[in-house]
Amino acid sequence: MSSILLFRWFLFFVILLTSATALLDIPRLSPIGPRIHEDPAEILSESISDDFERFFYNQTLDHFNYKPESYKTFEQRYVINSKYWGGANSTAPILVYFGAEAPLDGDLAVIGFLSDNALRFNALLLYIEHRYYGKSIPFGSREEALKNGSTRGYFNSAQAIADYAEIIIHVKKILHAENSPVIVIGGSYGGMLASWFRLKYPHIALGALASSAPVLYFDDITPHDGYYSIVSKDFREASKTCYRTIKKSWAEIDEIASKPNGLSILSKKFKTCKPLNDSDELKNYLDSMYSGAAQYNKPPTYPVNIICSGIDGSSSTDSGNDTLSKIFAGLFAYRGNKSCYINPPTNVSETRVGWRWQTCSEMVIPIGRGNDTMFPPDPFDLNSYIQDCKDFYGVPPRPHWVTTYYGGHSIKLILQRFGSNIIFSNGLKDPYSSGGVLENLSDTITAVHTVNGSHCLDIVFANKTTDPVWLVEQREVEIKIIEGWINKYYDDLRNQQ
Repeated sequence: MSSILLFRWFLFFVILLTSATALLDIPRLSPIGPRIHEDPAEILSESISDDFERFFYNQTLDHFNYKPESYKTFEQRYVINSKYWGGANSTAPILVYFGAEAPLDGDLAVIGFLSDNALRFNALLLYIEHRYYGKSIPFGSREEALKNGSTRGYFNSAQAIADYAEIIIHVKKILHAENSPVIVIGGSYGGMLASWFRLKYPHIALGALASSAPVLYFDDITPHDGYYSIVSKDFREASKTCYRTIKKSWAEIDEIASKPNGLSILSKKFKTCKPLNDSDELKNYLDSMYSGAAQYNKPPTYPVNIICSGIDGSSSTDSGNDTLSKIFAGLFAYRGNKSCYINPPTNVSETRVGWRWQTCSEMVIPIGRGNDTMFPPDPFDLNSYIQDCKDFYGVPPRPHWVTTYYGGHSIKLILQRFGSNIIFSNGLKDPYSSGGVLENLSDTITAVHTVNGSHCLDIVFANKTTDPVWLVEQREVEIKIIEGWINKYYDDLRNQQ
């Protein structure tokens, strides 16, 4: 890429960050927790087994129109691991992982459910990258793909799962594996895609494992403050004094910020990388830290406990015993000893840019904060949200499209009559579980949840040393359900022949 294009791309990112802060209200949906200073390309080269083969499929740009431009194509990346596959002759199954709002590289290094169970199922493993992320970029470059409404218009979930359908059919054809059953697996937004794929393409996927997929967090199906209520509950259960300190801190931040030289005092107190422009910069950072810690509060580290240990133990350190010193001690405990913490040098990920577009088009998850959390009240305002998106992108979001296209209202009444073979798995300490399916919808659409689980914990690599018993049991339940689907499929296949 030329230096001029690089500069234009950098400028686009900077403008995006500084002019659309209101669009950051929806926490990212991702199976992977915060990964500090890691390059996905390095993760791929250093951590990924040689058993993975990388391919590109010549993907259709627009699956739903017949305009001349709809027939344009782009290269979409997918990865195959055939080490344990029993082969087409034995109709051995295919486990398919749906990439979400990130390059595929990071998922390959972290998502272990497929690899951990490949031998047990004698399965072929197929991982597909989501359009507009990683190496799967239409229009030749990311700058071109995102530069205006015409090119961004092809960036949505319906096109993405149609992509997945084409690639699965393509792979089965070239491997002569037409009778091999397919199980699709995804986490978070990818889990939504997996469940929706099973409903939209039942002729392609035998079943779906949807991990931590908040498919009910649309419209008014779920209370808007569900997410932050669980974040607050996680911290209160970890330490009531920590919870109270955090709840008290917001007003103190605003009080100091309102004083002459107050922002300078806060900048020094929290070791910001550059001076604060307003108190919201600090509060948004802390909000994101607490929310991320709760969402990915996994063993053996349990980030919520780390933060609260820092906050509660600050009186015995050099930090001081006042409220904001305690808050900084929690930040220090969680992030470690760094030269600075807030407002670091700009390093905008493609995920941040892409997810912002997705949440300003169809993925309108109405997350707000009520009066009963440890955060300042901030109700979700749909009209304001729509206006922010219109101001930035020139088009309004479609807040009701997800439930129109995929469903969600009266989900048990509807799906028990025609849906089948979906596992909705959740950990109840995950804030997004508030929008998850937590009860069985039918005999074959099942909810598997754990009281202490966090976001997508069941589909990351198993660890025999640190995984608690309840997590091992959760995975085993899911595996046995999938085995039941496959065995029933084989019975039906034999009876048909």
